[in-house]
Amino acid sequence: MNYKNIKYIFLSLVIIVMSSCDFIAKSSNNSSDDKKDFMLIRYDRLLKEYIQFNSLSALQKINSTYLPITQVLFEEVLALGSFTDDSVSYKLKSYYSDPTLLQLMNDVSNKFPELTYFEKKLERGFKVLEKNIENFRVPQVYTQVSALNESIIVTDTLLGISLDKYMGQKYPLYQRFYYDYQTQLMNPEQMLSDCFIFYLISEYPLSLYGRTLLDVMIYYGKIYYIVSEVLKDTPIEDMLGYSQDELKWCKDNKALLWTFMLKNNQLHSTDPMLIREYIRPIPTGIYHDESPLLLGIWMGTQLVKEYMSNNKDTTWTELLEFDNSGYFLEESRFHPE
Repeated sequence: MNYKNIKYIFLSLVIIVMSSCDFIAKSSNNSSDDKKDFMLIRYDRLLKEYIQFNSLSALQKINSTYLPITQVLFEEVLALGSFTDDSVSYKLKSYYSDPTLLQLMNDVSNKFPELTYFEKKLERGFKVLEKNIENFRVPQVYTQVSALNESIIVTDTLLGISLDKYMGQKYPLYQRFYYDYQTQLMNPEQMLSDCFIFYLISEYPLSLYGRTLLDVMIYYGKIYYIVSEVLKDTPIEDMLGYSQDELKWCKDNKALLWTFMLKNNQLHSTDPMLIREYIRPIPTGIYHDESPLLLGIWMGTQLVKEYMSNNKDTTWTELLEFDNSGYFLEESRFHPE
């Protein structure tokens, strides 16, 4: 295993997790509308049973009930080759038999022995999104150990959460492979919001080709605003991993930063490097050496808050589909002081 090839995504960024056994959505008492109960699949536990204890039952579920999840893990997360290979199970076992990964799996089990409360929060959040966004699809959600690869992975029908990417900022293994600024977004508290953020991004993707900094700021601002409305007890700054000092810095410098962006004609810039410095979770000091990460996203959320405050009849569907940043800025009446 080449740990140096670890992928860090914000877009590295995400969340969640689980309850005691294997979970799968099942029909809700034959209800007339054929709705299904939301259940969280503890695929990480299933994989551990197979890898460490040679469980035949676990292997059968990996190869049958949870075959789509196994394929995503094998091909997209671990990049172990074609899933049509007859040796898939052997390759998974061999890969996860690395001593570091065995320790990681054990640490994940100890850190997240059960996630019933988290599962309920996840279910509640998806219900809110389903109620407020037209044609919203609730995915099948599962947990995994990704060998420190993707935090959150989304396909057409699945949302996978890598518990090993949310072990806490001070987790010893992180110190070997990550910078401190990266581990700010690797706490258990980030899992829930990351889940909703990355899923909305997948459902409402934005092509960055030809986009301005203002376009991208408003786009992420809309996503984070909606998630903050879903998770009323989770401030946007917590989703961004900000400390109290970083939050204070943002509030104290909000007007100065906006003036800086206007004077330097940055809002309408399509320079991908400039956009990256404002949006990606990397230290740049583009405005000031002490400025927090993801500053463009934070400022985007301030714009969206103002817009929604002045356009209270706007639905979440309309907000997500609004694609005229100049008009959006005008209608927001955003003038920080």
